[in-house]
Amino acid sequence: MPARRITGRFTAGTLKAGTLIAGCLAVCLAQIGIALPATLNGLFQEHLHPVGSQLTWISDAFLLPVTVLELTFGVLGDLFGRKRLLVGGAVLLGAGETVAATGAGVHQLWVGQALAGLGAAALFPTSLAMIAAGSTTAASRTRAIALWASSLSAGGFLAPLLGGITGNYGSWRWAFVVVTAIAAVSALTSLLLAHDSRAPEGRSLDIGGQITIGVGAFALLYGVIQGPMDGWGSVPVVTAFLVAAVFLGLFLVAELRARSPLLRLDLFADRSFAVASAVTVVGMFAFLGTAYAASIRLGPIQHQSPLRTAFAFLLLNGITPFLTPLTTRLLTRVAPRLLLAGGLALMAAGDFTAASLRVTDRALPSLILPLGLVGVGFAFTVSSVTATAVNAAPAHLAGMASASTNLLRDFGFTLGPAVIGAVALSQAASRLDGAIGTSDLAPSAKAAAGEVLAEGGPLALNSVPAGSPPGAAGPYALEALGHGYSIGFVVCGAAAALSALLVLVALRRGKGTDTGARDADGSAATALPDVGAVSS
Repeated sequence: MPARRITGRFTAGTLKAGTLIAGCLAVCLAQIGIALPATLNGLFQEHLHPVGSQLTWISDAFLLPVTVLELTFGVLGDLFGRKRLLVGGAVLLGAGETVAATGAGVHQLWVGQALAGLGAAALFPTSLAMIAAGSTTAASRTRAIALWASSLSAGGFLAPLLGGITGNYGSWRWAFVVVTAIAAVSALTSLLLAHDSRAPEGRSLDIGGQITIGVGAFALLYGVIQGPMDGWGSVPVVTAFLVAAVFLGLFLVAELRARSPLLRLDLFADRSFAVASAVTVVGMFAFLGTAYAASIRLGPIQHQSPLRTAFAFLLLNGITPFLTPLTTRLLTRVAPRLLLAGGLALMAAGDFTAASLRVTDRALPSLILPLGLVGVGFAFTVSSVTATAVNAAPAHLAGMASASTNLLRDFGFTLGPAVIGAVALSQAASRLDGAIGTSDLAPSAKAAAGEVLAEGGPLALNSVPAGSPPGAAGPYALEALGHGYSIGFVVCGAAAALSALLVLVALRRGKGTDTGARDADGSAATALPDVGAVSS
């Protein structure tokens, strides 16, 4: 959402408690939905038997709608009323979770995740806009937004606990059932307690931009995710990259012509803002790529329980809410670019440490240092990344800069699982094929392993029973996957390290980069919180 004073017609003179409760519950629900699958990837692999890249699509089926539709839903709320979007988003998210909970296969799970992602795309901007619009003073708005941000952090903290407990003591389906129940409560709360608001003045839909970015982003993700399985030179993958190039180019043309664009391209004429935006995409890619690599290592590769996987994600996501008071104070005392560079450096250190862990190391204490470093680094990064970009933009464009940064940040989140999954599986498949070929396995075991590898990839071979003919190749699959996802951690660490260096070198102290953003009237502007810490 834009970092500006959000105004509009509101049914009461002050923010009502019901509206605050409804908005906070809605964003907590959306965050739980977006973070939940991370602790369940091992169970998905065990029960649904996804092959190749199908596991990656479970995460990105949710993330893609949030990325490409979040800003449009913000405009729809301004035009047609936020209450109906708050209710409708919760209903849609609950419907998607119901579809996922009843899924007989991975394809139905994709559909459910996509529907739930549509609901979350409505809830994130609408909940914040409704709360901000109902606050008539800067002090009340600050307090309300702080509660909203705390609710978002609470969702990131609760999601791994929910997934770990239900997956460990029941079924992965029960996790989606619980989220469906929360969605029903959220929808009812919004319907009964929330007061409607809207701000249609000067707002309009960017249909051309929405269509082109949607098609372009989906085609790009399809090419990246399917490349390792279908072959980088295969017709579907090459076609996907061509479609992505064409439609992303058309998106740029549409944004130049739109009266109310999703992405203000003239902002990128400022070097500082362009650099900050690039760092936003790459830095957030590094975090969610790390989260995805950790979930695959603990689940489908090591077959650890959902509760043990939940522990890892508490290190990644659970630190952020506890550090919020510290990061808030630091942002008032330290230049945002310095806090951003420090956070990215910590993330890089954590990733490089994680890459050095042996795949046979199943001890939870070994994860505390690497994932703890990434979690602390992300807490600093996510609190400062929008402030850095907004401060780099001209003062009168601070609101649009924040909105653009949200879009770019979510795009980085979506790329994380796609790129790391592609890199890791490509490396694992290449290493495994060579290892089996030169091994002393019996010819029948080699043939059986080759068939499983060709059909389902390294993750499928790693999951076959040890006593079966292809199971003899299981240790080779484990080692190859460990190697592949270690490279994934290295890629994330390198991305974070390069981003930190870019921040320090290219965002030198200067006009707008280290000082607080100002509203158009010259008063201090408080950037609205990021749609924050998500997991794959």
